[in-house]
Amino acid sequence: MSQSAALMKPESKQSRTLGLSKDTLLGWYNGMLMVRRFEEKAAQLYGMGKIGGFCHLYNGQEAVSTGAIAAIKADDYIITAYRDHGLAIERGLDPRACMAELLGKHTGVTKGKGGSMHFFDKSKNFLGGHAIVGAHIPLAAGIAFAIKYRDQKNVCLCFMGDGATNIGSFHEALNLSALWQLPVVYIIENNRYSMGTSVQRSSAVEDLSKKALAYDMKSAVVDGMDVFEVYRSVKEAVDRARTTSEPTLLDIQTYRYRGHSMSDPIAGHYRTKEEVDEEKRHDPVMMLAEVLKSEKVATEEYFEVAEKRVKKVIEEAVTFAEQSPEPPLDELYKDVYAE
Repeated sequence: MSQSAALMKPESKQSRTLGLSKDTLLGWYNGMLMVRRFEEKAAQLYGMGKIGGFCHLYNGQEAVSTGAIAAIKADDYIITAYRDHGLAIERGLDPRACMAELLGKHTGVTKGKGGSMHFFDKSKNFLGGHAIVGAHIPLAAGIAFAIKYRDQKNVCLCFMGDGATNIGSFHEALNLSALWQLPVVYIIENNRYSMGTSVQRSSAVEDLSKKALAYDMKSAVVDGMDVFEVYRSVKEAVDRARTTSEPTLLDIQTYRYRGHSMSDPIAGHYRTKEEVDEEKRHDPVMMLAEVLKSEKVATEEYFEVAEKRVKKVIEEAVTFAEQSPEPPLDELYKDVYAE
């Protein structure tokens, strides 16, 4: 049995809407569908040569971004690695500006200078999009330190891949966060393969949540294909950080349907097509739809309308991006140093 299949319990499809409103639940579905269709379009545009450079897609991991971001407030902080499209869109960054950034246009979220790996929006406290593995994790500790220093009640969510837990800066940041009791929630988006090497072959400890034990930090393993489980677990950690300033490490176990990046085949040489197909049976978007139907929150007709609505948004984002101007030459020397 696969890792995510083992996590999936029969009751996962029963009523576990946590008393959330209909509008909230439908908002979750629309957000997850938006991310899925955005990424599918990005893959298409990359194949057409309209997107250059690196491009890491989020297909399959939508429950993580949706559930986690639903658990925080608008003035809390988010920082992440290079697989950042889903988190950015779920945080509320304009899909048009996100698509324009992928196409390197001046109307992009970082003026066409950052591309896929460097989405950023200060107005939404979305602080990147960082390309160097593990380098952003100490920055999350710094953000949490600033929150505590200013005596604020905010929280920082720090997302990373499973491979980052083997980087020295991961351990430095967790140690400092526990030592100083900083309000940060470290979230491992554990899609099991880092780039192309499985957790079993890259980490001496396969249960990545146990890496928190060295720092006397609370931790948990979470089913990352179930948006309700993600929301519940992250909210518990966020509430604790907000009230007692305690950090938490969450090993959220998910699965990416695409390769590590667009330069990597869908299955690659490190996993089989059969494995990918099996994991798609636990598709987070499909699972949420099944819950909403079984709970009579939404009908099949609603999902058909939602699909058309999201498709239109994505089409408009592509048109906006393609019609946007390239960055002017004088932008080359801007945003290098603080002005």
